[in-house]
Amino acid sequence: MKSPFMGRSIAVALIVGVAGWNAVRALGSRSPETPKLPFPAPASDAPLASAKGQQTAVLAGGCFWGIQAVFEHLKGVSKATSGYAGGYVKSPSYESVSMGVTGHAESVSITYDPSEITYGQILMVYFSVAHDPTQWNRQGPDTGSQYRSLILFTSEEQKRIAQAYIAQLDAAKVYSRPIVTKVEPFQAFYTAESYHQDYLKSNLSNPYIVYNDLPKLENLKKVFPALYRP
Repeated sequence: MKSPFMGRSIAVALIVGVAGWNAVRALGSRSPETPKLPFPAPASDAPLASAKGQQTAVLAGGCFWGIQAVFEHLKGVSKATSGYAGGYVKSPSYESVSMGVTGHAESVSITYDPSEITYGQILMVYFSVAHDPTQWNRQGPDTGSQYRSLILFTSEEQKRIAQAYIAQLDAAKVYSRPIVTKVEPFQAFYTAESYHQDYLKSNLSNPYIVYNDLPKLENLKKVFPALYRP
């Protein structure tokens, strides 16, 4: 088995075949929460910048394949990179992160233009269609702290916006379960191996992608048409 599937329940599906994937899902996944719609925009957010620029948001929420794909289709985002963050081991490998021994989470570093999209809007997409923020140390069929929901802020402004937005969503009971997303200071980001970058684009028929990630792109287009970029 090649390393791209290590630590991923899709490995089982590849062994038993697509016909067995439904059984794998039934055994290994937790039913995702469906948020109330329309999804609220953040009440506290940074205004759009008056001039073009570059800022970075670092987010984790399960397998980075789907998270990366969502943000690559978001207006104002110039780059989304899969990698590892939030841990204590320098230059971790996919294998070590998948074993849960590095403290890292599969993460995505998002480069965006603050004159086109705000940090709060990025978080709005993150909380609504990119992942389920009510799942603790897992996301669907993937379990372990490496799949935790995590915001790594790079400024006090990002910290303030993230914490205020979580409180807003919980108060509005947008989800029936509490949001478990952690908000922590950014320390370092380690780019994942090349075979993980743009994985969804090259593997559209992969059962894991079909079931877990393609619906995220459809939801992005449906829920936020003004922010969606083909």
